[in-house]
Amino acid sequence: MTSTTLPAGGDLRPGRPSLVGDSLTLTLRALAQWRRDPGPLVGALAFDVLILLMFAYLFGGALQVPGGGDYREFLMPGMFAMTMLFGISQTTVAVSADAERGVTDRLRSMPVSRLAPLVGRAAADMLFAVVTLAVMLLAGLAVGWRPHGGPGATLAALGLVLLLRFALAWVGIFLGLVTKGPGAVTAVQTLEFPLGFLSSAFVAPSTMPGWLGAVAEWNPLSATVGATRELFGNPGWGGDSWVTAHHPLLAVLWPLALVAVFLPLSLRRYRALGG
Repeated sequence: MTSTTLPAGGDLRPGRPSLVGDSLTLTLRALAQWRRDPGPLVGALAFDVLILLMFAYLFGGALQVPGGGDYREFLMPGMFAMTMLFGISQTTVAVSADAERGVTDRLRSMPVSRLAPLVGRAAADMLFAVVTLAVMLLAGLAVGWRPHGGPGATLAALGLVLLLRFALAWVGIFLGLVTKGPGAVTAVQTLEFPLGFLSSAFVAPSTMPGWLGAVAEWNPLSATVGATRELFGNPGWGGDSWVTAHHPLLAVLWPLALVAVFLPLSLRRYRALGG
């Protein structure tokens, strides 16, 4: 590759296009941007903790766990999944901003691996997801949540949460490539809350009207929430439907399905830009 300096950091070195090397360079570019301007990321972490505190201390007293149990332990698996969902808008904003500033067009004109800008973005977002998850774990412990399933089950639960974030990163990448302007990004951010609340993250689907509860059960978020509650040994919402009985399976299949759909769509859209 010809030697050039990308905006906001990261030098692409001369040589043939390399998916691994180019992706690493673009991941480091995103990290350099965060180091220079940590405000948005700090704000995102503070927002996640604020939502947790609101439900743990303001609304939690009025909410009951079906079958009994501590609401904060019921809540935390849902909060882990919700913070991964909130990452969609962060990814969308970053991808859309690169497109608006001309960074995306510049990368497309260079001998860079076609998939590298997308993989680099996904990798950077996964690193921030790990930081987010670590902060939420500490916050959860502070409000009284405890995992009871043992080290192996706890690690498996955290792995499912990160698998969900990986899938949602590709949703955000695709939306960032197809949306334009702050209005479109705001629309994406607005959709996160309905998608999150229409799940088992905060309340049991059995408390919803029949058809709405069925939609909530099939929400990909509910699969991860249900599976992680089982692995953490936290109280769940019960139910005897097929979906409820197969939460661990669906917690793997839903993210894989999202990646299978949105990764190719993102690559196709990226290749079509400027065409």
